[in-house]
Amino acid sequence: MDTSLHKKVSCTTSTFRQLKELAEVPEEQLEWLLAHGSCLVVAKDDQLFKPGDPTDTLQIVLEGKMRFYMVQQGEQRIIGEFDAPYISGVLPYSRMVETSGFSVALEDTHIFCVHRDHFPEMIRENYELTAAFVHQMTTRVRNFTALQQQDEKLMSLGKLSAGLAHELNNPSSAVIRSAQELKKHLHVVPENFKNVIKIRMEEAEIDSVNKMLFEKIAALDNVKELSLMERTDLEDELANWLEDHGVEDGYALSENLVDFGFSEDDLRYVLEHTSESHFVPVINWVNSNLVTERMVMEIEEASNRISELVRSVKSYTHMDQSKDKQPVDVHNGLKSTVTMLAHKIKKQQLVLDKQLQEDLPEVMGFPGEMNQVFTNILDNAIDALKDIEGAKLTIKTVADNDFLRVYIRDNGPGIPEDVVDRIFDPFFTTKGIGEGTGMGLDVVKKIMEHHRGKVEVTSEPGATEFCLCFPIKG
Repeated sequence: MDTSLHKKVSCTTSTFRQLKELAEVPEEQLEWLLAHGSCLVVAKDDQLFKPGDPTDTLQIVLEGKMRFYMVQQGEQRIIGEFDAPYISGVLPYSRMVETSGFSVALEDTHIFCVHRDHFPEMIRENYELTAAFVHQMTTRVRNFTALQQQDEKLMSLGKLSAGLAHELNNPSSAVIRSAQELKKHLHVVPENFKNVIKIRMEEAEIDSVNKMLFEKIAALDNVKELSLMERTDLEDELANWLEDHGVEDGYALSENLVDFGFSEDDLRYVLEHTSESHFVPVINWVNSNLVTERMVMEIEEASNRISELVRSVKSYTHMDQSKDKQPVDVHNGLKSTVTMLAHKIKKQQLVLDKQLQEDLPEVMGFPGEMNQVFTNILDNAIDALKDIEGAKLTIKTVADNDFLRVYIRDNGPGIPEDVVDRIFDPFFTTKGIGEGTGMGLDVVKKIMEHHRGKVEVTSEPGATEFCLCFPIKG
């Protein structure tokens, strides 16, 4: 404490008795205290101490008001404003060495100071006085601990809020996007309906097409996952077949038809039950229904993700009972995640290669949390492939003894070597301002730990791979 700017004033033992802590201390001990210290005045707006100053005096603030604050991340954070009288500074048996913040007088303030060099004599000869100061020290520790716990809770709340905002971004965007696309699509449906309604078909023919359509919708979850090459070949095959039978742009329909498990045999079935002249309007009507169904399912999937996130927050904050682990089909989680991120994949014209092991065992886990992991890793990989020529995203699943491994690989620029060890730290991000919260991979790490699994990353230019390792039995 710099006392060069402080003016000395007088005080008496009766002045000390203003403090309830010293009210019952014997007079002779207060006289000892008075004889071993001095009273100072800190003028308004003067600084009493700053961070790093040694804490070498016991301070009894007799008149006035002080503010104690700290500077964190360039901003002033007020810890408290204290009106006289109160006891501050270092106390007997205290291990305090230096101050951690600033103290400024809000008005002219009288402070009585005793140097810590006098503490050994105080302890030997003044039991009641020492006990009063020690009691004050325990009260101060208790108050500080409560303040620290409150700060930790606020920090946890801040992390939780940032993490929730990060997690809600993709599903909420998916709901909005799919709703907008559905609205545009429904404007086209009347034209397809008009073309269909003009057709004169037998009731049995209509029932046959209708039956096949709803069977395809009902069986969507069981559609076989195709490799990149298999899917490309099938889309080309269907597109060529459609164009050979009068559809102007077969490729506009083939991608959606493949999603619902259509084959060339299915198209022949429609043709056989409609005739050549009616085939084009009917298959366009079928495709319109499938597109509508897909968009509704995307909205449903994204809405379910939002509900899952809200449930996980309730569980995290003990607002709800935590559920037990359950068998989880990893392929279903990956499929729904890819569906939710499909717009970004298509927008960036990424090649998606799914190498999924057949008959993959289920994992005991929390499906909502696992979907969060898949979403964060895939979303980061897609962002890393922005403006990359020949961008490719690979998803691979493998059962390895007692573990199930999910590999997510991209051929982007890679993670810089000097930051790869920090990517799982909370709030750390390599994205620009407004593009990332730095919470995604922190969430991934915590969820993997919750599943007793682990996440590993290897990265070099042109090859970044995340490996998610889940114990099959949880």
